[in-house]
Amino acid sequence: MIAQRPEITTPRLYLYLFGPEHAGVMREHVARNEGHLARWSSAHPEGYLTESYWETRGKKNVDEATAGKAFRFAIAWIDQKRGPVLGMVALTDVVRGPQQWANLGYGLDEREQGKGIMVEAVKAVCTWAFDELRLHRITASYMPTNDRSAKVLRRAGFAVVGYARDFLFINGAWRDHVLTALTDPTGRAPGPTSGPG
Repeated sequence: MIAQRPEITTPRLYLYLFGPEHAGVMREHVARNEGHLARWSSAHPEGYLTESYWETRGKKNVDEATAGKAFRFAIAWIDQKRGPVLGMVALTDVVRGPQQWANLGYGLDEREQGKGIMVEAVKAVCTWAFDELRLHRITASYMPTNDRSAKVLRRAGFAVVGYARDFLFINGAWRDHVLTALTDPTGRAPGPTSGPG
């Protein structure tokens, strides 16, 4: 059985499934990085930069994790667990049955780039997904102009599997994306937590 509020640690990082009690630090993170991440992100819902939005989003995040549908983690330094959010990494659209896969998304604070944080976080989340969720495949996509994202995925072991034209509506237009995937290196069959979903 998967913990309702999983936590993942690495030598440097603490990843936690954020809830409504984290609304303040989540709002601070997105407000600080709105301009930085806008060119790679879809349009935000109304109220996105308010604490009340993140209280609601946090409750939904816990509910989705409890249902096994999505797992969204905030990233902090391991020695500053209550400190500022460095970024976010998420597994969404979890599919069970014979497929056993999820989609990976992430975003990093502009001030924290170039430190290997996101590679470390992505690797940790993928290992957790294979070992604990018993997923077999994790997919991720990036815009062809997003060199940093391409490097993160390559360093985390993802392989390019395709190219999708007009894949997502980002920053006011339909954007092409490079499609990548990572599969469980053990090739094990789905486990007891991998229901038909």
